[in-house]
Amino acid sequence: MEILLSICLGIGLSAACGFRVFVPLLAISGASLSGHLTLSHGFEWIGTFPAFMAFGTATLLEVGAYYIPWVDNLMDSVAAPVAVVAGTVVAASSIVHMSPLMKWAFALIAGGGTAAIFHWATTFVRGASTAATGGLGNHAVATAELGIASGLSILAIALPLVSGAVVLVLLCFVVRRGFQRLFRPGRAEATS
Repeated sequence: MEILLSICLGIGLSAACGFRVFVPLLAISGASLSGHLTLSHGFEWIGTFPAFMAFGTATLLEVGAYYIPWVDNLMDSVAAPVAVVAGTVVAASSIVHMSPLMKWAFALIAGGGTAAIFHWATTFVRGASTAATGGLGNHAVATAELGIASGLSILAIALPLVSGAVVLVLLCFVVRRGFQRLFRPGRAEATS
């Protein structure tokens, strides 16, 4: 059961990394400092005061940058690989009782993959908002992303099984919508 909780925690935090890179890192750092979360061996540094301060500063800068028109779109391109790395790190740091090979395989595939999928989805939504509103609607998108990242991070730490189920539902929705857009009728004729 402990491994299942660790996996759900890792997936929940990885999904949050897809919305905001540093919010989940700040959350696990704070949870570790307060004794609510035990980090995997080798990741104890995340639960230190210097790391907490660094993640707090990075979170403020990241959140602020997403409220500046056109900088938010630039941040999406820069944050894509960083979100995958952060998703991998938070997944690996949350799994405490698993062999290193299995832990890193899970962290790369499930953690990094989940972060990548959600980051791709938010990039698409921001691009559509920019195209439709000239960037004026991006503040609402940024606020929603921050709320989702914060909520998922807190939910993953407090109720890992529930966060795992929520992420699974969100993943199904995002993947289904992506395939619908990719393979919608009329698209084949437009590209021919």
